[in-house]
Amino acid sequence: MDHQKLVKDCLRNNPAAQRQLYDLFADTMLGICYRYTKSRNDAEEVLQQGFIKVFSNLHQYKSEGELGGWVRRIMVNTAINYLKRKPRYQLDLGFEDSYLHPVTNAEPDINLNVKDLLNLIRQLPPGYQTIFNMHAIEGYSHVEIGKILGINEGTSRSQYARARALLINWLEKYSDNGKIDSYAR
Repeated sequence: MDHQKLVKDCLRNNPAAQRQLYDLFADTMLGICYRYTKSRNDAEEVLQQGFIKVFSNLHQYKSEGELGGWVRRIMVNTAINYLKRKPRYQLDLGFEDSYLHPVTNAEPDINLNVKDLLNLIRQLPPGYQTIFNMHAIEGYSHVEIGKILGINEGTSRSQYARARALLINWLEKYSDNGKIDSYAR
């Protein structure tokens, strides 16, 4: 598919091209939005807000790099902004004793499908989940995460380490009983 032509057609307000762009990326981007939120409804809301930003800012796309990567970055930023605005997500990056687990380099040898792993990640506290997604999945550095979330780079590193430790703890429980339960809280 010629993404440059598609972008030009969208910029000319061609509804068929706009629909094609939406259809091309909507499923993948919904998955990204869902990784940051706790419900499908919230993910769909983030997706819609994200596509509004995509179409509003499409003139800024410089055809440098993949169009999908550009759209993905907008979706991630939209999801993060959504989380910051919603009190129920409480992107509090402070430490609660109930979530403190020893940081370890242990890597359990577990055969787990992607869906189950993503479900475990979604059970992390919102701050942990956001930083884990941004670093482990999206590939942001801790410096970038700090700037985006308005936190110290060290806070990002420690939250990531704690999220990872918590996931390892849950995976060890999985290896003991062979099933994914709801481990959070």
